[in-house]
Amino acid sequence: MTLGHFIYIPGMLLLGVVIGFVLGGRKAELSQVEADEKDQRRAAREARRRAREREPQPPA
Repeated sequence: MTLGHFIYIPGMLLLGVVIGFVLGGRKAELSQVEADEKDQRRAAREARRRAREREPQPPA
């Protein structure tokens, strides 16, 4: 092994770790945003359902 291998191989490994960290961080952020939107939709659905249940029912 030449001296270049001792620099090149760890450098490529480090580059892979950095790229993985950046891409993973983006994915985690998008996942959190999607989860927040899902929670908001669920809360709105429950609020509509509760409002419907409180409406006075017409006499049958």
